[in-house]
Amino acid sequence: MTFELGALERMAITGKVVRQAAACGVLLLVASASWAAPGIYSCVDSSGKKYTSDRPIRECLDREQRVLNKDGSQKQTVPPRMNAEERALAEERQHQKALADAAQKDAIRRDRNLMLRYPNEAAHNKAREAVIDDLRRGIDASELHLKELQSDRKPLLDEAEFYKGKRLPFKLKTRLEANDAQQQAQKDIITQQTAEIARVNALYDAELARLRRLWGGAVPGSGPSASDAVQR
Repeated sequence: MTFELGALERMAITGKVVRQAAACGVLLLVASASWAAPGIYSCVDSSGKKYTSDRPIRECLDREQRVLNKDGSQKQTVPPRMNAEERALAEERQHQKALADAAQKDAIRRDRNLMLRYPNEAAHNKAREAVIDDLRRGIDASELHLKELQSDRKPLLDEAEFYKGKRLPFKLKTRLEANDAQQQAQKDIITQQTAEIARVNALYDAELARLRRLWGGAVPGSGPSASDAVQR
């Protein structure tokens, strides 16, 4: 009796497994059928010949292929396969787009920071004058030092008159050359600081023009390149 019950149990289990396997088989068939029928490919090759197939058409890999439903309506399009050169060009375009997007975001950020730093023209003028004043003080200091050097040079020249037509003593010659070098250094500083004032004014002018557009309601990052603004 025990043996018969065991056999019946095994038969019941076997039948259950069979039914489950059959059910899984049906599901697999359904899934396979759905993947096996992606659509109908249609294209016209370079010579004008039309092709139709149930899979991507080799003769039209270099051009777009239409994928149709069974009723003839268009389901989608498959873009042409790219060769190595085309892929490189596409990647370069993508790279340039990424750079442009990053530049635009940076322009927006800088414009917003600019408006936060200078809420009005008075604040901007105050900042300009502070920078220019520092440069002017530097020029004034160099001009004062230059006058002092010129005064120091007079007694050296008077002493050199005693050696007119003769070789100057080494010490006197060295002091004159040092004075000349120091005077030239101060003149160079004055020239550089004067040029810097002109450069700063030009940059602040460009920044002010940008700010006036933004204060007037322009969208941050729009219009002329935001790189016109001063980056400090």
